[in-house]
Amino acid sequence: MEHCLKHGLKVRKSFLSYNKTIWGPLELVEKLYPEAEEIAASVRDLPGLKTPLGRARAWLRLALMQKKMADYLRCLIIQRDLLSEFYEYHALMMEEEGAVIVGLLVGLNVIDANLCVKGEDLDSQVGVIDFSMYLKNEEDIGNKERNVQIAAILDQKNYVEELNRQLNSTVSSLHSRVDSLEKSNTRLIEELAIAKNNIIKLQEENHQLRSENKLILMKTQQHLEVTKVDVETELQTYKQSRQGLDEMYNEARRQLREESQLRQDVENELMVQVSMKHEIELAMKLLEKDIHEKQDTLIGLRQQLEDVKAINIEMYQKLQGSEEGLKEKNEIIGRLEDKTNKITAAMKQLEQSDKDLLTQTRTIAMSFVKCASSDTQPQYKLVKDISF
Repeated sequence: MEHCLKHGLKVRKSFLSYNKTIWGPLELVEKLYPEAEEIAASVRDLPGLKTPLGRARAWLRLALMQKKMADYLRCLIIQRDLLSEFYEYHALMMEEEGAVIVGLLVGLNVIDANLCVKGEDLDSQVGVIDFSMYLKNEEDIGNKERNVQIAAILDQKNYVEELNRQLNSTVSSLHSRVDSLEKSNTRLIEELAIAKNNIIKLQEENHQLRSENKLILMKTQQHLEVTKVDVETELQTYKQSRQGLDEMYNEARRQLREESQLRQDVENELMVQVSMKHEIELAMKLLEKDIHEKQDTLIGLRQQLEDVKAINIEMYQKLQGSEEGLKEKNEIIGRLEDKTNKITAAMKQLEQSDKDLLTQTRTIAMSFVKCASSDTQPQYKLVKDISF
């Protein structure tokens, strides 16, 4: 029955080798005949079966013991469209002879078969059956033709055995190739596992680097926010210092106006009190004292101006490292420096005017001295509450 099922069997390619076994069509019976599920499950659970051919031989023995081999194969032969996937068109199972063989198998149902399946080496090749003992007959011993036929059958038996040995050697070589391919497949699977582990490690490192990048980005944003707050604070301080400087400038202008008015008053008093030398000398001393105070005030203003310049330079250096959006603040600083230069020029003009006032006062005093020396009877008048 095994040889009948092998006739015309297609060669099926697999990942490791070529597969040509009868287990494929027999396994199909499980789907066509539900009662065959028990046999298929028993075959799969049998220990010691390593090849599909061994499973097929065990299946045939179990079906024979179950007395349903004919029923199972009949269901298989009816489905010729499914068998065409496993057999060639000229195969025995595809021809009418297959149906005849299945019909003859019905006679095996009267035999109670009790075959040993466990512990048998069903994977190895089964030897050729010696039919010589069944062909001998005492009545036909003298028949030469029968002897010739027996000799021919024995020759065929020897040929088949030799062919079987060659097939065994081929099968052993194929098994060795399968083992080598399995080893190479195992090695490739290990390399694949190592590669997957490396990929997982790289993914973890990538995830860690991304998290670190996010932390650095967050820290940078926080630093930028803190820097912006510092810049805004410095700008507020600069505005406050500018406001104080404007107040100082307005105060200086007010003092300049007052001093101008006082100078005019002094000139009027000097024109009226030309004959009063003592009072003019006192006025000169008071004027010199006030000039010294103004010079000290100018020195203080210059010092404050230098401090403001230093603050402006420091803020300019800080703003150079800031973003391009702070260029407008640089323009504001430039305008502030221009205003500071103007204030400096105004201060210089004020100083120059004070020097001119002192010179004029000294000139008037000298002229008064000359006039007093030429007058024989000078009259003096006390001038009180003269302030500059």
